[in-house]
Amino acid sequence: MGNDAAIAIRSLTGDGARRHLDDVAALRIAVFRDWPYLYAGDMDYEREYLSAYAASPRSLFVLAFDGDRVVGASTGIPLADDAPTFQAPFRARGIEIGKVFYFGESVLLPAWRGRGIGHAFFDAREAHARALGGFAWTAFAAVDRDEADPRRPGGHRGNEAFWSKRGYARQPGLAMALDWNEAGIGETRHALTFWTRPLGDAA
Repeated sequence: MGNDAAIAIRSLTGDGARRHLDDVAALRIAVFRDWPYLYAGDMDYEREYLSAYAASPRSLFVLAFDGDRVVGASTGIPLADDAPTFQAPFRARGIEIGKVFYFGESVLLPAWRGRGIGHAFFDAREAHARALGGFAWTAFAAVDRDEADPRRPGGHRGNEAFWSKRGYARQPGLAMALDWNEAGIGETRHALTFWTRPLGDAA
């Protein structure tokens, strides 16, 4: 592992982003294997999932490099360019999807956490949405897990406090269901709830 000075945050679009799709896919599989997602992923599914981001000319990939190695990634896309499953909850609530910029994920390998990279991911995606113009909201979805789930690691600290400090608020009732292959269980339906933030001044 390199030192902090070696870590570079790069915002990529278009062909620059497409060159790193497999890097992002591998990171998603590695990070989401842990609680709370417990995702037993595969590269074929990941490539299909990321294809919407690769196809959108307004999407963004923010990557953290330690030297030549991609150790973290986050993505963003206009909700209007994302899959219908992600749009449907907003349509049901009467929210104009053209006004929402959606954050796909932030994944960072454990050894590189606690260095402000998570904030850099949010800063870059929010700045990108502002630069595109026309967006009133940024949003992302997080999986809902029972606090009493016996698989929850002892001492686990969620990201809720971090998200709240960034100005995001959980929106009960703005939710969706996604199926994924859960480790030790198989294909399972999961509930996710959206968090949103007005796209105003920086947090």
